[in-house]
Amino acid sequence: MQKLDWYILRKFMGSFFLTMILILAIAIVFDISEKIDDFQNGATMNEIVFDYYINFIAFYGNLFSALILFISTIWFTSRITSNSEVVAVLTSGTSFNRFLRPYFVGATIICLLSLTLNHLLVPHTNIKRIAFEEKYITGASRPINQKVHRQVLPGHYVYFETYSGLRQSGYQFTYEVFDSHRLASKLSADFVRLDTATGKWRLDNFRLRTLDSLNNEVILTGRRMDTTLAFTSEQIAPKLSSIATMNSNELSHFIEQEEITGNENIASYQMEMQRRTSYPASSYVFVLLAVSLATQKKRGGLGINIAIGLILCAVYVFAMQISQTFAATGLLSIDKGLGRALLWVGIQPAEFAIWIPNLLFAGVAIWRFSKAPK
Repeated sequence: MQKLDWYILRKFMGSFFLTMILILAIAIVFDISEKIDDFQNGATMNEIVFDYYINFIAFYGNLFSALILFISTIWFTSRITSNSEVVAVLTSGTSFNRFLRPYFVGATIICLLSLTLNHLLVPHTNIKRIAFEEKYITGASRPINQKVHRQVLPGHYVYFETYSGLRQSGYQFTYEVFDSHRLASKLSADFVRLDTATGKWRLDNFRLRTLDSLNNEVILTGRRMDTTLAFTSEQIAPKLSSIATMNSNELSHFIEQEEITGNENIASYQMEMQRRTSYPASSYVFVLLAVSLATQKKRGGLGINIAIGLILCAVYVFAMQISQTFAATGLLSIDKGLGRALLWVGIQPAEFAIWIPNLLFAGVAIWRFSKAPK
């Protein structure tokens, strides 16, 4: 690499880490002011610093790394543009594409670091952070699940009218076992609760109906029965927060299991997997867009470029939330031909939704690149 490359790369990395430190420092100050009362519920200083805020920095710093990179790139590129350094580089015979090279080297470093954190390290740090939040801030509350249908094993189907993951109990329970599309047994109960000490399920007012190969029926009823069933409470009502504590290999296996059970939240799990790659990949889009915007002198100078950058960050976050919400609720409309093409290559519509903001901003970045001074 030439001196110009090292100069830009040092500016690039230095501005990125300085901006991240400033933004995270501000975020921590606001977070402390919001949660100061919660910290007085018995949290020690060691827990606050090492269990919460160290992992808070790892999670949110990595989550918003691409947006922080966008702002920092606009900031330092606007400065060198206002100092006529970009003009000097371009008039010396260096092409704009060549000028971009150190930027993309820096983006690659940030992207690889973010991918490593997303897929391997941050899920591990989330364990302590989420445990701290559930203990001192949010509590361990979980919503009541209505009309839960699950296939826990091939041919084994579970139904709950209502199920509470926090209490690990449910009402109007049925457990059907099919043998080659023939009903072999059906167990039902008015109320079911997991005994965490023994690992067995306690059934109240149960009814067990079994059929042999000749369709002879045997019915057993009773007031109470303790038995072992082929599923766990987490299979019936997985915590969304627990997904954040799984590395990508664990999450991939979890998604495969949940696809078998027919979990209605499967789209959220698929989006979480894709999010771990799409966010870091957006670094390239934001770097191209930032350089294309900041290398053109404007009347407002640095201030107007930063303002444009903040507006675009807000638009990106809004687009991401909209696409995720539509995908999770099934409102995302995808052309049938495109949908078949996505499924053919093994991509679900919910997974594709995570990449929509990147694709939209990539189009904007390419358009701005075509307008940038060459």
